[in-house]
Amino acid sequence: MKEYKYKINGMKFTVAVGDISDNEVKVEVNGVPYKVELDKAAPQKPALSQSGKTAGISGAVTTSTPAPKPVTPSSASAVKSPLPGTIMSFAVKVGDTVKSGDTVCVLEAMKMENDVKTINGGTVKQILVNVGDAILEGTDIMIIE
Repeated sequence: MKEYKYKINGMKFTVAVGDISDNEVKVEVNGVPYKVELDKAAPQKPALSQSGKTAGISGAVTTSTPAPKPVTPSSASAVKSPLPGTIMSFAVKVGDTVKSGDTVCVLEAMKMENDVKTINGGTVKQILVNVGDAILEGTDIMIIE
């Protein structure tokens, strides 16, 4: 998959695009997978000019190697975003112990701040997003073990 980073209306998105097959393409937006169906036959790859740049396409696209997904033991659970929005702050850090129902971060959505709470208690093992990140519903925010 090729990965692209976009900023739309001030919100950051990381989009990974897979190969096109039978008018379908697998796309991940901020780690959330989607199956995209194309309207018409799959487009051909753009032709390259003599300079090695893509002909007929303007603007730069930043690509990077996707970060490896963290391997989590079966006893770990992810705190997922309940709705799309922007991470405003964290109430915990890696190594903190939390109880079920504790607020772990604040998510701004539609100009309202929403507390994101844990379902399970445990120790915060990994925080997967940063303050200011725009995330989608269902995005893993942190791992609690």
